[in-house]
Amino acid sequence: MRLYQLLWVVFFCAGQHELMSQEPDTSRLSLVFAGDIMGHDEQITGAWDPSTNSYNYEPTFRYVKPILEQADIAIGNLEVTLAGKPYKGYPQFSSPDALAMAARDAGFDVFIQANNHALDRGQGGFKRTLLMLDSLQIIHTGTFTSPADRALNYPLVIEKNNIRIALLNYTYSTNGIVISPPFIINRIDTAAIRADLEKARLANPDFTIVTIHWGEEYQRFENREQQKLASFILKNGADAIIGSHPHVIQPIRLYSGTDSALKKIVVYSQGNFVSNQRAQYKDGGILFELKLVKTIGHTSVGDFSYLPTWVYREDLPGKSVFYIVPVSYYENNNTSFSFKDHDRYKIALFAKDTREHLKNVKENDFYKGTIH
Repeated sequence: MRLYQLLWVVFFCAGQHELMSQEPDTSRLSLVFAGDIMGHDEQITGAWDPSTNSYNYEPTFRYVKPILEQADIAIGNLEVTLAGKPYKGYPQFSSPDALAMAARDAGFDVFIQANNHALDRGQGGFKRTLLMLDSLQIIHTGTFTSPADRALNYPLVIEKNNIRIALLNYTYSTNGIVISPPFIINRIDTAAIRADLEKARLANPDFTIVTIHWGEEYQRFENREQQKLASFILKNGADAIIGSHPHVIQPIRLYSGTDSALKKIVVYSQGNFVSNQRAQYKDGGILFELKLVKTIGHTSVGDFSYLPTWVYREDLPGKSVFYIVPVSYYENNNTSFSFKDHDRYKIALFAKDTREHLKNVKENDFYKGTIH
């Protein structure tokens, strides 16, 4: 059963906690989170295929597809609109629908959408984005067509492998663009977040995750406001927080829960999953994997890790093609990449910077020590 179909079961069979007649002794669920999925002008130009007269983003996700596919649930921050033509990058993004299609085909199950670019093309673009994601059968949250839509479908509840998660999503801003009724985008508001977490508890989730667009762009450490908000969210029932927006990687930190032995995780920023930002620290990001274990009704974090990914831009006559390259895959297969010396220097620098920055967190071993 596809995750999209499974979600239908959760929505319309509320209160059904078991997908099988008997709960297994131990259930496991792996979640993979990706950072900012951007769509700059150069990415749009590079995806155009004149031989088919269409856009093709398959190369972008080619090397991360095995990682996304092995996850039970893969979640990404879609930081563009699907507003239709004219396609445009910064500052008001509208990417071809093919970007979302390629991401879905690579393994993404869920897009979070509450970010500062969700209203880039006004309410028309906002509405078309939602309609397109629905037509592609991609689960999404953070933006809604009406109060009734939000009341019915938020917080987003997904059940798989006998583990039920609640997923919430908020943004600090919409770049000054105001949304009008009936459309809704979740903004950071502590009263609303508290109420939403209380509502989430009514769904009896095994694990609650808040995804949030916050912080200062290009700052490699979280600020005091992020720390205060993270503390508030955790105290009000969240088990983990996954952050986006700064376009660089920020720390992953552990905080004590109500049970001193139980740790709660905050990933302050995952950086750029794909973009045309090429400066140091901005040219990549991390995939974050969270493994949950449920035994006799008790759910805990079995393991968590990060996997650094760097964006390779292959410059061709008239365009550039973008690839998200897992660092450890490159390190084990570097002769298969036609990187110039400048590229080899940049991916090595990104790897060094990232590993030093996250030195207290385990690096994912998906590709390490493996020759493909």
